[in-house]
Amino acid sequence: MSKKKSNNASTTLDDSMIEDPKVERASVTTDEVSLENWSKTAPLSFNAKNYRLLLIGLGINILGFLLMIGGATDDPNKFDGDALFSTTRITIAPMLIVAGYVVILFAIMKKPKA
Repeated sequence: MSKKKSNNASTTLDDSMIEDPKVERASVTTDEVSLENWSKTAPLSFNAKNYRLLLIGLGINILGFLLMIGGATDDPNKFDGDALFSTTRITIAPMLIVAGYVVILFAIMKKPKA
């Protein structure tokens, strides 16, 4: 049987060993940060413009889905291909839905200006 050797020597790091000019030391302060300043620097924070864009994107999506509704007939023996396969339902409505999702994604990912 072979015995595994373990390295029991532990090294401790002091401040002189961790001097990196790229890393700033976090200073502990008791100063309060205002909510306005924090919201500007917080990641993925929403402001009024983000919410406005999100609602615009949702409106575009709803408009696209509303344009896609319809084309049915009351009589099952009658087929109206022009109403079912209209340009609005086949082309314009899906484009609006995709555009709405793009606007929503942009609204989520947009960072507020500093």
